[in-house]
Amino acid sequence: MFKIISDGGCDFTTQEVEQHKIDIVPFYITLDQTNFLKEGVDIAKEDYFNRLKEDKKLHPKTAQPSPQDFIDVIKPYIEDNQDVVVLTISSKLSGTNNSARLAAEMLKNDYPARTVLVIDSLNVSVGQGLILRELIKMRDNGLSINEIEEQINKVIPTAKVYFTLSSLEYLRRGGRVGPTTALIGGLLGLRPVLHIVDGAVDQLDSVRGNKKVLKLIEEGLTVALKDSIDKVNISVGHILKADEIQTLKENIENALNIKITNPIAEVGVTIGTHAGPGAFVVAYCRKYESL
Repeated sequence: MFKIISDGGCDFTTQEVEQHKIDIVPFYITLDQTNFLKEGVDIAKEDYFNRLKEDKKLHPKTAQPSPQDFIDVIKPYIEDNQDVVVLTISSKLSGTNNSARLAAEMLKNDYPARTVLVIDSLNVSVGQGLILRELIKMRDNGLSINEIEEQINKVIPTAKVYFTLSSLEYLRRGGRVGPTTALIGGLLGLRPVLHIVDGAVDQLDSVRGNKKVLKLIEEGLTVALKDSIDKVNISVGHILKADEIQTLKENIENALNIKITNPIAEVGVTIGTHAGPGAFVVAYCRKYESL
């Protein structure tokens, strides 16, 4: 048996963390460029996004966990003679994976008999969360840490995640798009559709209007999964759009004749700071036992 640890990019609820007996190393948020708050510890997601929505002058920044943050969580399990598997957000989106690897190297010097396996999810948010769910299943099914590494590397390339944003405003605040691009997008009512490709964010499309973009996601998912629905796991998430994500979830369930059993996720700061309130996310990945 081994311990599973993830950074906060997986967007698991507190209840899920307790239920599945995992630990989370949170990201940091700074609202004033001076004080750094741990997500989910010093500030709740909903409070953070409500403040982001209400204060147009707010330009928050996120910061990755340090190697010491990982050591503080990992070390007690190592001292208890347990091996540890650490899952991180894509290394192309954050330096968190490097922090975890540095922590593992430092612990290896003092505890050479123990294994700390660091896995790059090449994903984020509910996409990362789905990979974490497969890790949990593997652990609960009794796979060894060596078997875990082999199997999860088969799962990771199958994970697909799609985001749609209410506007380009929060990308503009973070310097990811220029003010002119954001203004034109707002005037045209365009909702960008983004996805993760090889661990990085890429734009897939832009669609005018909320209903059209949600219909596009629903139809795209139906076409992609109709012949393999029993082999995949699906999750959905949102930022301050609980009612609408529930409707999207039900539409996907009806279209694919399934039940999405994973809890609806509240997207965290890692993607949410740039996506902003009003974002939706849908993800799927292959179940490890189907590969």
